[in-house]
Amino acid sequence: MDFATAHEFVVRQTLGTSADLPDTFIACLRQGKPPIPGQVTSLLLALKVLFEGLKTEPTLDRTLTQALFILSYESRQLYAQGKRTGVVWPPMLDEDLGRIGKMAQAIVFGE
Repeated sequence: MDFATAHEFVVRQTLGTSADLPDTFIACLRQGKPPIPGQVTSLLLALKVLFEGLKTEPTLDRTLTQALFILSYESRQLYAQGKRTGVVWPPMLDEDLGRIGKMAQAIVFGE
């Protein structure tokens, strides 16, 4: 995966509207549905590519920053909300969200 593809993938999986893209990562969580198999793995790969491409950059663009915020904060909130309402999430999703949050943090802080 190259940098442009990784950037597009992360933005599409988080900032696309549910009506246009009903199977994106964040749309699935908003609907109380688990991510599509392979989606988390692809997100983690894309985040790794973004980290490598951005670690020496002094600034981040607003769109990417919004996507990273949604991945690290909103996805965790949606997971907790789903747990409270009885959604049965995949067993590894909690840990996966932790990994996604750490990667997003690494990109923002450049470390």
